Amino acid sequence: MSTVDSFGAKGVLDVNGAEYEIFRLNTVEGYDSLPYSLKVLLENLLRSEDGANVTAKHIEALGSWDETAHPDTEIQFTPGRVLMQDFTGVPCVVDLATMREAVSDLGGDPAKINPLAPAELVIDHSVQIDSFGSADAIERNMDIEYQRNGERYGFLRWGQTAFDDFKVVPPGMGIVHQVNIENLARVVMTREVGGSLRAYPDTCVGTDSHTTMENGLGVLGWGVGGIEAEAAMLGQPISMLIPRVVGFKLSGEIPAGATATDVVLTITQMLREHGVVGKFVEFYGEGVAEVPLANRATIGNMSPEFGSTAAMFPIDDVTIEYLRLTGRPEEQVALVEAYAKEQGMWHDPSRELRFSEHLELDLSTVVPSISGPKRPQDRIELSDSKEQFRKDIHNYAEDDARGVGRPSTSVDVETEDGRQFELDHGAVSIASITSCTNTSNPNVMLAAAVLARNAVNKGLAQKPWVKTSVAPGSKVVTDYYEKSGLIPFLEKIGFYVVGYGCTTCIGNSGPLEPEISQAIQDNDLSVTSVLSGNRNFEGRINPDVKMNYLASPPLVVAYALAGTMDFDFENEPLGQDDDGNDVFLSEIWPDPTEVQKIIDESIDSEMFTSKYDTIFDGDHRWQQMDTPQGTTFDWDEDSTYVRKPPYFDGMELEPEPVENIHGARVLLKLGDSITTDHISPAGSFKSDSPAGKYLL
Repeated sequence: MSTVDSFGAKGVLDVNGAEYEIFRLNTVEGYDSLPYSLKVLLENLLRSEDGANVTAKHIEALGSWDETAHPDTEIQFTPGRVLMQDFTGVPCVVDLATMREAVSDLGGDPAKINPLAPAELVIDHSVQIDSFGSADAIERNMDIEYQRNGERYGFLRWGQTAFDDFKVVPPGMGIVHQVNIENLARVVMTREVGGSLRAYPDTCVGTDSHTTMENGLGVLGWGVGGIEAEAAMLGQPISMLIPRVVGFKLSGEIPAGATATDVVLTITQMLREHGVVGKFVEFYGEGVAEVPLANRATIGNMSPEFGSTAAMFPIDDVTIEYLRLTGRPEEQVALVEAYAKEQGMWHDPSRELRFSEHLELDLSTVVPSISGPKRPQDRIELSDSKEQFRKDIHNYAEDDARGVGRPSTSVDVETEDGRQFELDHGAVSIASITSCTNTSNPNVMLAAAVLARNAVNKGLAQKPWVKTSVAPGSKVVTDYYEKSGLIPFLEKIGFYVVGYGCTTCIGNSGPLEPEISQAIQDNDLSVTSVLSGNRNFEGRINPDVKMNYLASPPLVVAYALAGTMDFDFENEPLGQDDDGNDVFLSEIWPDPTEVQKIIDESIDSEMFTSKYDTIFDGDHRWQQMDTPQGTTFDWDEDSTYVRKPPYFDGMELEPEPVENIHGARVLLKLGDSITTDHISPAGSFKSDSPAGKYLL
């Protein structure tokens, strides 16, 4: 909270008769030419100035930012709120619960321990695709999810009722980042401070790297570690250097045949080659207005894959339209527009802003693409995909070409239900429409459904060895699928809804069918997965699958029809129609005009308001759970999962002073492109893997 106002920045903004206290940026020299993202930081410093952690010199340094200089000025950034998912959020809530117990042990009131910044946790990381290919798959998967995670969920449900300013979105409601942009994000926040209603930019750090999806909505934030998240929840600032900002100019329009996924894979490749680690990326130019909000969110989502801290879009008419579409209150929408315009945060393509570096992409040059087999930045044009696969497969399989131009180990497989087929290197074993990266985007989601309809009408079917799934990031997706009448066509080729959560994208693809898994292991087959996700690192998607490819939802469907990565979509047919004529991908590819027409007819704001009105209630499983009561948690001494940490054991009212650490040693020294998935996969891993052997 600001206790000093060196610049006389505190003022009043009137919005339709409602008065808000704001801190005006125009009181700081140099503010006007700052990038949008740095204006958000500047307001944060003005509002937090206390003469100690944040001083007038810090504010002046940001106003006079030298875009050419190497970052050397440290500032204290205080996020407005904290966003968590259940994997990384549980330890944060455990620590808060432990603090309460420590306060109680010392004779204090445990109820005083609460987040000072609003904190929201969405349970989305635990659902696994055990069941697929049937209408009841989603209910079966949710039943299993609750059986596996009852202890964790009971703890989080206790936290939901015990802590102030802490909300939990129960399982089966959606993916954290999609729920954030569709409902939780405020864009401009308000809070009662000293008797006045204060308005300020929404800023949000999260315990998940893809928190940056909110950047597409004009909300500055990024993923942080658990300790930083807990500090932010308790009102503590995050230390950071004023970053370099890469201006990324967008021009032109996406051509027919290409998708937002193709755009983001192209941007990923460009920014990885350029080098943006530790930097902000900010999109600007005339082309920004042509980028729908859903596409902006897709781009912002993959900021971690770019290597950047954040990937920001400024606020403009597109932002306002999206807030209205998703059912935000009209007074909130009016505040966002008025505040952004008052503070010089409204996108004006004619304004010359300062950037440290510049890149440009003409969207009309984007072509259909995939990325793989193990890094998001390894983009492959779809027209080159077969040729590239035949090069890459040599890194995964013994070089026994057998006259087909690539390694081949064809294996006969018969499943329990009588399906018979041959499995070989490159077989698509998983085709999953998954991840907030794409399921938040109606353009690509409905394009996938239209492609499915066109395929069914041509008599095509998915290959029998492909595990197919759809896991939307919110229930709104299912609503517009149903309203469009396209769900039966997706289901006809195996794409049933299996859950509302991260699923395949974080490695919860679930096991392959036993006969397929056994054939892969016995013959050391290098099979593939194709998913509409954001990461494809080795071992992440499924322990049986070595090669993983990122693709748009319609291409996920196309690969389920093809059944192999060793496929040339331009020259090879996906199958034959009822008259025996070859059917090529170009014949069933969705028409963008038709997709937009379906969007206009199938999506409205009532869908969002009806689904999000009860977002915190949960289903019957959540509501019927046995949940501990009280201000402190009743720990289970026999638990191997939710345990009370020892950090406060023996602590006195006057803690011992912090001492220097001597003799610390490096825990891990790693080479390039080593990810957390290599160290500890987010999903399942085999019992005979190094980690499995260690645990056994």
